[in-house]
Amino acid sequence: MKSIRIGTRNSALALWQAREVARYLQNNNYTTEIVPILSSGDKNLTEPLYALGITGVFTRDLDTALLNDEIDIAVHSLKDVPTKLPQNIELIAYLERDYPQDVLIRKESAKDKEFHELKLATSSLRRRAFWLKYYPDATFSDIRGNIQTRLQKLEEQDFDATILSLAGIKRMKMDIDYEMLPLMISAPSQGVIAIAGHSDKKEINEIVSKINHKQTQICVEIERNFLSTLEGGCTAPIGAFAEIFDDQIRFKAALCSLDGKNCIATDENFVYNDTENFGEKFAKIVLENGGKELMAEIKSQI
Repeated sequence: MKSIRIGTRNSALALWQAREVARYLQNNNYTTEIVPILSSGDKNLTEPLYALGITGVFTRDLDTALLNDEIDIAVHSLKDVPTKLPQNIELIAYLERDYPQDVLIRKESAKDKEFHELKLATSSLRRRAFWLKYYPDATFSDIRGNIQTRLQKLEEQDFDATILSLAGIKRMKMDIDYEMLPLMISAPSQGVIAIAGHSDKKEINEIVSKINHKQTQICVEIERNFLSTLEGGCTAPIGAFAEIFDDQIRFKAALCSLDGKNCIATDENFVYNDTENFGEKFAKIVLENGGKELMAEIKSQI
């Protein structure tokens, strides 16, 4: 078989993820070629993501490359992938999840400040809403760009701290101090590298499916089904995290108003089976307990 063309965004983190997929495939004796593609989400670093008005801002250029046969597979941070995929594109494998948590990074001048005193830089509606739930007087700045860009802005601009995904920091082997944030519930499928393929490329999809991590797949499908049922897209303040313990799964999730004052949460332990759509089930409970009205309110404000 010819070399498998791996499409990726061209940021340092995205290229690391593509190389990781290449390593897995090479370990199975397949040759690979990495094809960097500039994404629309990387081109616009001034508008907050939610203001761009679209989901899939980081995936659509790779989707186009897949559909045009410029690449064979596309590597994504799964939390960037919309729950509704374009026609003829499917998720075919997930690498084992690592470091799903959000962490706080401070600048040196703010190291002694209490959480409620911090001026935070984040464009994530989820991170803002969950922070406001505990610290309702917090002020925010928008921040976009890759990890390195955000850390540079943290040093140069007028705010005290930012919140990042721990996975990115670990994958980039960055030697920076961070604080864990138990108050946060991660974005659905945070910390997971996913591989998308063209539905017609059966042979390649079969090859790539061999590197799939089944336990990760089970967890992220629950999280994404929860998100999809709430119709949250990538912008609503929704956290969801599933974790397997022995023969049980623990699922924690919450939908919050933009100001953090109204949060509808669920925390479930259950025995998994592959016939029940648990993500949809728990999302419907949230919707029935005020979530439907809350989602309508959020959509009217974004």
